[in-house]
Amino acid sequence: MNSRNMFLGFAGLVTAVAAWSIWGGDMFPQQPDPKGEPETWSEEDVKRWLNARGLMAGSTATREELLARVKANLRAPRA
Repeated sequence: MNSRNMFLGFAGLVTAVAAWSIWGGDMFPQQPDPKGEPETWSEEDVKRWLNARGLMAGSTATREELLARVKANLRAPRA
């Protein structure tokens, strides 16, 4: 009876560690910032760049407005 309890405790510990290693880290790691000139970035890249810095404009913003916002904040350090 005692060895069975120790086995179940050990199995539970191994299961907990495995679950933590699977779900404890970043399941979806953040994508790196786009490189090059902002004019060549996709609209998704522009929005991701702005969101990463807390600068997202309204959802109705045009591509030109988004690009202007990126250019205005391009040299600003990340928050």
